[in-house]
Amino acid sequence: MATATPQKITTFLMFEGRAEEAIAYYTALFDDAEVLDVTRYGAEGPGPEGSVHRAVFSIAGQQFMCIDSYVKHAFGFTPAVSLYVRCENEAEIDRLYAALAEQGSELMPLDCYGFSTKFGWVNDRFGVSWQLDLLTDPDSAE
Repeated sequence: MATATPQKITTFLMFEGRAEEAIAYYTALFDDAEVLDVTRYGAEGPGPEGSVHRAVFSIAGQQFMCIDSYVKHAFGFTPAVSLYVRCENEAEIDRLYAALAEQGSELMPLDCYGFSTKFGWVNDRFGVSWQLDLLTDPDSAE
């Protein structure tokens, strides 16, 4: 695995035992994605042996960090913070929306809204919230 070059600000995702499953899912879902680094808890803990102590992966050049928290929390992910994806074509937005909605929950179905010709918002099977937007003007992408 390549060593991750740290970003100044990185999205951090905390899972309770499903980090590895989420990483594998996200890196398989996006073309330009890879696992950059994974460290695991050993027999000495404090988390379950083999669970993710810290991992870094990237999607489209954006790095994400995640862990498997061994502490149970009364909170989880919320749509108040979401990952916003600018999709290049209808095939991409349709594929991503269908995959992310599977075993998840739809917040806004794919549709034409006043701010977008095709947009959808979904919480995936892990509870992470995704906004998908079809780029109608590729020159507007920065």
